[in-house]
Amino acid sequence: MQEVALSFLLNVMPDFLKIKKRKDFVRVAQVGAKVVTTSVIVQAALSLCPQEIAPHFGFTTTKRIGHAVVRNRARRRMRAAVREMFVAESLNNVEYVLIGRHNTADCDFEVLRRDVRYAFRKVNRLLSGDKKDENIQMSDHCSD
Repeated sequence: MQEVALSFLLNVMPDFLKIKKRKDFVRVAQVGAKVVTTSVIVQAALSLCPQEIAPHFGFTTTKRIGHAVVRNRARRRMRAAVREMFVAESLNNVEYVLIGRHNTADCDFEVLRRDVRYAFRKVNRLLSGDKKDENIQMSDHCSD
């Protein structure tokens, strides 16, 4: 896990932590938990491989949010937000998919980080089956 954290500090996401195949994205969407915020959608599901320890991440955007430049910028910003909170907020043996929304590329980065942190905490609670209402506050969002 230390080499994974070190690679994130070096701004490089190791290939073994990336979700790349469409079937994995679809599986997470079908069987996992989903949290929607104004700047990002986070889906998560338990990994099928019981021996996997580290979490896996997938980032996607649709053509509805804009041209390739906008979609690439949205994915870069989501990766940067996850990189900053990966160690503290992610659970082992979980696959996360982040879906960019119409304002992911344009909103303030601090708001995006708060939304990602909120979504990770909430989806982790849903996956663990914890029904307690913790004091996790939704952040102020970007204007639509």
